[in-house]
Amino acid sequence: MENIIVKINGKEISAPAGSTILEAAKLAHIEIPTLCYLKDINEIGACRMCVVEVKGAKTLVASCVHPVAPGMEITTNSKRVLDSRKKTLQLLMSNHKMDCFSCGSAGECELITLCHKLHVDDSTKYEGSMPERMYDDTAIHMVRDSHKCILCRRCVAMCEKVQGIGIIGPNRRGFDTVIDTAFFLALGDTSCVNCGQCLIACPTGAISEKDQTEEVFAAINDPDKFVIVQTAPSVRVALGELYGIHIGNEVEGKMVTALRMLGFDKVFDTDFAADLTIMEEATEFLHRVKEGGKLPLITSCSPGWVKYCEHYYPDMIEHLSSCKSPQQMFGAITKTYYAEKMGIDPSRIVSVSVMPCTAKKFEKTRPDQDASGFPDVDIAITTRELSRMINKVGIDFVNLPDEEFDNPLGDSTGAGVIFGATGGVMEAALRTAVETLTGEELKTVDFKEVRGTDGVKEATYHVNDMDIHVAVASGLGNAKILMERIKSGEANYHFIEIMGCPGGCVNGGGQPRHSAKIRNQFDIKALRAGALYGLDSSKSLRKSHENPSIKKIYEEYLGEPGSHKAHDILHTTYIERKVNK
Repeated sequence: MENIIVKINGKEISAPAGSTILEAAKLAHIEIPTLCYLKDINEIGACRMCVVEVKGAKTLVASCVHPVAPGMEITTNSKRVLDSRKKTLQLLMSNHKMDCFSCGSAGECELITLCHKLHVDDSTKYEGSMPERMYDDTAIHMVRDSHKCILCRRCVAMCEKVQGIGIIGPNRRGFDTVIDTAFFLALGDTSCVNCGQCLIACPTGAISEKDQTEEVFAAINDPDKFVIVQTAPSVRVALGELYGIHIGNEVEGKMVTALRMLGFDKVFDTDFAADLTIMEEATEFLHRVKEGGKLPLITSCSPGWVKYCEHYYPDMIEHLSSCKSPQQMFGAITKTYYAEKMGIDPSRIVSVSVMPCTAKKFEKTRPDQDASGFPDVDIAITTRELSRMINKVGIDFVNLPDEEFDNPLGDSTGAGVIFGATGGVMEAALRTAVETLTGEELKTVDFKEVRGTDGVKEATYHVNDMDIHVAVASGLGNAKILMERIKSGEANYHFIEIMGCPGGCVNGGGQPRHSAKIRNQFDIKALRAGALYGLDSSKSLRKSHENPSIKKIYEEYLGEPGSHKAHDILHTTYIERKVNK
């Protein structure tokens, strides 16, 4: 692409033609503040924080949408520009709820960060009317408080453009504008799938997960309860970010140590249940292939995706794997096999999960998720909630020694750990399914065609004189693309993996929040996924069917994969849901 020369603050800069002023400024190592801007997602110039002066223009222009032109002279730091940005912040703060100490976004709020930089404090705000606002805690996974909303529309773009749902949007006009659902329905009454992508896009505390940390502390402090915790693969490659550790570094050992220090009776690994999921799901896939069952088989590990399918593609429910997710399988095994083995009454067990996903808070309440007669999982908290617990009791996380998970439900293979990345469930299933079909050991266990952060991936594998066509999608907008291809007859797949969040669980709605500056600069989901594949490659066992604890649980308790007992404990059902935006 042809480059053009522009001047920014008197310095000549070469920038690709078609670049915005914001992009050109980055090449000059000049940081222009933004609030509404998210690269490739929300580029609307609405917040006016990124305004700059362009010589010859009568008004300040929004740098995130204004293209550069040859010979353009731009000033990003004039008094006029700085005064405009400061006034914008003062106006935003004039009707902003100032409960910063108790806000779920405390320490992460992009609005407050900019106020610090531009020396805007409460004493400089404008006085005046307050628009009618909304507080909605009807959804099971999160709370919305429009008193903290700055109308940046990042949540709207994420829900509509990325996830393809469009549950929320601007209602009313002018000063009275509010981001809400159609007809002001309570979020809990809509077809929201609980993915939480709006939450991690929000620059303030207007959207936050429902915090359940006090429930966990109460259970830990109850002497009559036996409290176990399981941690999803993606948590270990994101938790460190909340303690200043660079994105893409795993902190598994420190995480285990911190959980023990918090007082959990046992610290287990969801990766164990991921291996268990593969045993059941690969068996289900092979049965459908051999017996002429419903194909394509579609994975059921992502609760956001499952709920989306129930709402928007109920005619495809039969294609969903009947396997519970690893979170739910783990809870079911804990309160049946483990409880029996250890002589613990399942009514005393409190099953806690630490997940990268806000939809897990919904999933644990689904029907047919109580194999022991008690809920498989009692409390689901996010990566962020775990960090709050660690901080509350004063644990120095960065300097903790590394410890290992408890056994037997802490044993796992590399196949289990890659569940957190898009394509990981598919690859893990293929490792087991191909060896089962051929009866031969794989020369390489890496199915790299299904790796990477592309929204849709396809591959064909020739196994036992049969071509197996597979596809992977992450993000519900991409899931829709695949589903429409199937319905139209355009594509013919045997096996499909779908994750509700772009990039998979590593980018779930319960993961650490980063500012737009970081999100626009780094591919966070790729860095976290890279850490998972690093853990996979370092494992001595990389196939689920090689896990000795998995073998033992079938020998001692379940019989064989797909058995009647396995179905009773590890499988579930789905329901058709109405679409109500």
